[in-house]
Amino acid sequence: MAKYTRLEVAGAMRDTGLVPLFYHPDADVGIKVLKACYAGGARLLEFTARGDFAFEVFSEMNRYALEELPGMILGVGSITDAAAASLFLQMGANFIVTPSLREDIAIVCNRRKVLWSPGCGSLTEINRAEELGCEIIKLFPGSTYGPGFVKAVRGPQPWTSIMPTGGVSTDEDNLRGWFDAGVTCVGMGSKLISKEIIQKKDFAGLEAEVRDAISTISRIRN
Repeated sequence: MAKYTRLEVAGAMRDTGLVPLFYHPDADVGIKVLKACYAGGARLLEFTARGDFAFEVFSEMNRYALEELPGMILGVGSITDAAAASLFLQMGANFIVTPSLREDIAIVCNRRKVLWSPGCGSLTEINRAEELGCEIIKLFPGSTYGPGFVKAVRGPQPWTSIMPTGGVSTDEDNLRGWFDAGVTCVGMGSKLISKEIIQKKDFAGLEAEVRDAISTISRIRN
């Protein structure tokens, strides 16, 4: 069962401005990444469930977060059907992120008052997601649309909250482009948690990367 309500999760996304994305088949590596992101100031992490037995890895990570990392909110991404969403909700997922708009997933998450963020690529999809109760839209792939799309959507719909994923980096110009366009937060995967960091087990370096990214976002917003 989720520890945090969808409004608490949405608030944390807005406050932090950054949702790190990560997948690894080894739970020990996952926990070390989780600890580094937490130490760097992140209070959310999206575990992208892309491999076999990913639910076991997530379960260990979430159990660790609940016991050792106060205020750390774990969710699951790359969810493509209601059955998978239900499985991870049983593991205590606090939010569900999908690559596309799936109404069956909306029903499952809304029933439990868990935040879900569907991947949308058109104003029609965004409007439908909001009609289904979505708090924060995932713009995916962000690199295909860019900040100009966000600005265009928020012109007639200033209430729409958007989180681009894909095409987001730690570069200040990149982040400034997105936040100046009006995004609520950004999702960042390999540009933040790189293969090199994982291979070298440079978790201190990851902590510094996360801290710098959050600091840059705060400076841009101010």
